[in-house]
Amino acid sequence: SCEHPTFVLDHPVIMSPLARTHRHDPRLTERFELFINGMEYCNAYSELNDALEQRHRFQDQAKSHAEGDHEAQVLDEDFCVALEHGLPPTAGWGLGIDRVAMLLTRNTNIKEVLLFPAMKPSDLGQIPEPQA
Repeated sequence: SCEHPTFVLDHPVIMSPLARTHRHDPRLTERFELFINGMEYCNAYSELNDALEQRHRFQDQAKSHAEGDHEAQVLDEDFCVALEHGLPPTAGWGLGIDRVAMLLTRNTNIKEVLLFPAMKPSDLGQIPEPQA
């Protein structure tokens, strides 16, 4: 459990089918995640821009998916064709603003910071009717 801010680095290739292979270890990818209080706050990686490698990874993932791993990716041929046209070195990261709101307000339940009430399940499990 990661209570204190913790960066998890260099994920295995099988867990990161869209991330670039690590420059020093081909079993790993150039990816990191930030965890605070046991929750993921940020996910970032260098994008894989090699079309042949990406197609191979998608094929491996599709095989796993067919064997019952529903978290595995399926082959995205359009994406692979687009990569064949070229992608410069690219990286990106995502930060959950709802998680940041939880951290700043010291909430441990994400339902307490959701901005859109329609997405908040009521205690009875039903969405309240709009009032006229």
